[in-house]
Amino acid sequence: MPTASTQRLRLLVVNALVTALALALPMAFHAVGLGSKFLPLLLPLLLNGFFSPAGWAAATGALAPLVSAVATGMPPVYPPVAVVMSVEGMLLGGVAAVLYRVGRRRVWLALVPAIVCGRGAAFVLSWVLAQQFALPPALTGAAVLLQGLPGVGLQLAVVPLALRALAARKSILFGDGD
Repeated sequence: MPTASTQRLRLLVVNALVTALALALPMAFHAVGLGSKFLPLLLPLLLNGFFSPAGWAAATGALAPLVSAVATGMPPVYPPVAVVMSVEGMLLGGVAAVLYRVGRRRVWLALVPAIVCGRGAAFVLSWVLAQQFALPPALTGAAVLLQGLPGVGLQLAVVPLALRALAARKSILFGDGD
């Protein structure tokens, strides 16, 4: 059984790795012309909910989009896309972490509600921000949801495969996420 300091070190390394992926994946997607439709920044943040406790996953999910905005200029700070993605990332990681542990480590029982919560928050925040910027809220909210559909599909396909592959490796780093 790992000690508390070993566990903290593991969580620090995993969350630093997730943050690095959240910065690198969007650049790779943009380099090949796939852009933001696949939500590449959010993919590692969602996956982190299966590796880390809720507090760590939510904190990393909230901070990574803001760090990316400062370090790479993506997502933009104005209009406040980075803030919307920060809330979405926090919910993706936090909800997945809680439901994965409460649901006896059933991936789909955590994955689908986490995505729904994250996308729901993006919709609501986009609606509110559209009103502040004198844009049509319904159209803006619908556009956010529709534009992210390829990313939702990618999340539903990649997360279970990645978890299965990492579980088969018996890694000390990506072992039990508690």
